[in-house]
Parts: sequence; C-alpha cells; structure tokens
Amino acid sequence: MSNITLSIGGRSYTVACAEGEENHVRSLGSMINTKVSSMGDMSVQAETRMLLFAALLLADELHEANNQPRSSQSPAPADGEPSPEMAGMLAQLASRLENLAERLES
Repeated sequence: MSNITLSIGGRSYTVACAEGEENHVRSLGSMINTKVSSMGDMSVQAETRMLLFAALLLADELHEANNQPRSSQSPAPADGEPSPEMAGMLAQLASRLENLAERLES
C-alpha cells in the first residue's frame, strides 16, 4: 500500500492506494478538485457537503456520457485501434491530466 496526499478544495487528504495506482488516484483527485473549483466559493459549506456536491456533479456527467445515443459515437475500427480523432482527444486528455497531477504534486 502507498499513501498519497490529494489537495481538494484547498484541503489536503491522505489516502491509501495499491502500489502502482498512485498516478491514477492522483488523476481522480484532480478531477474532483477541478469540479470543486468550478463550483465557486464553497467556503461557507461544510467539507462533507462540498464533496457531496462535487460527487453529484461528476456522477451526473458520467450518467449523461453513459446515456448518449450510440449513433452519435464513432464505431471502433475492426482492428481495435481508436480513430485518429479519438486518439487526438485521448492525447489531449492525457496531457491535461498529467498537467493537473503535476500541479497537485507541487
């Protein structure tokens, strides 16, 4: 087990994770922090309530993504490789997550 510290909403949280999962957990923490930051000044809210709102917003985004009509999504090529458009989007997302993780580490 590894312990890592996440900064979410200006507060630090130490969490345990499996060896090798540190970057993944940091990325998830970064997503939560981004969501909390997008909610504006939540300083008057209790910590639990702030995290609840962030979790609800992320769950809603996941729900929307899972319920998009399949016709709007590009079918995967038969060889299993992502389309050039999807590969570009994934590269941008990976870069963004790496930048957020670096900011959390510093």
